[in-house]
Amino acid sequence: MRLFDKVSPTQKIEEFSFEVICIDEFKGNAGGAKYQCIIVDPVKKHTVEILKDRRQDVLIEYFKKLKDREKVKYFICDMWRQFVDTAKIYFKNAKIVIDKFHFTRYVYWALENVRKRVQKELEDNLRKYFKRSRKLLLKWYEELTPEQKEKLEVMFWYSGDLRKAHKLKEEFRKVLKSGNSAEAKVELKKWIETAERSRLSEFCRCIRVFRDWFSEIVNSFDVPYTNGITEGFNNKIKALKRNAFGYRNFERFRKRILYGCCS
Repeated sequence: MRLFDKVSPTQKIEEFSFEVICIDEFKGNAGGAKYQCIIVDPVKKHTVEILKDRRQDVLIEYFKKLKDREKVKYFICDMWRQFVDTAKIYFKNAKIVIDKFHFTRYVYWALENVRKRVQKELEDNLRKYFKRSRKLLLKWYEELTPEQKEKLEVMFWYSGDLRKAHKLKEEFRKVLKSGNSAEAKVELKKWIETAERSRLSEFCRCIRVFRDWFSEIVNSFDVPYTNGITEGFNNKIKALKRNAFGYRNFERFRKRILYGCCS
């Protein structure tokens, strides 16, 4: 540990391509902060930096030091408002993109909440059936076997709301298949209107999120990059943290990540 404190990560900022910046938070519980931030270059597939917190003042302190910020074309993040607000200040030429994973899961969460509500109102044996069959609801309908489709129909027979929620999930695939932002705008607007007509309270949050982040969501259909590589590094970080039984010292944690997750 004493030797490790004396060494420095070898990453040089000029070695990275800043055409695209991916940023995400992860639960590190180091240095007195619950969440730390990881910044990734998806073009060269490298971890660029680990920030001690996801607060805006920490983000500003880092990003204001970067040179050639006008060259950044895409800033990819999740729906943490301070990421977006900081990007609008320091990367004025960049398209701000909400990663597809982060907005798609709101549809699945809404569907799951409908299932849980319906499930609570059933008898014990049916409740167990619904719980065991929950994965069938989440799979795309066309990928199910005839037997699995029959199991779904049993669930829909007990609940019209669950049928409507499942149909909304299936119709969201039209949004995901959009070839560009122009198509995505049309399809997402249609989907939001359909979800509102369903009058399912579980989809209210989903609708609100899609309206609030509409531009950033549709931008993702014009960008050939995602935060997938960042999520991969986050999984490596979880393994490092678990093997060490956690880190209290942020600088040691940062160095360990940069050495262990550079590519």
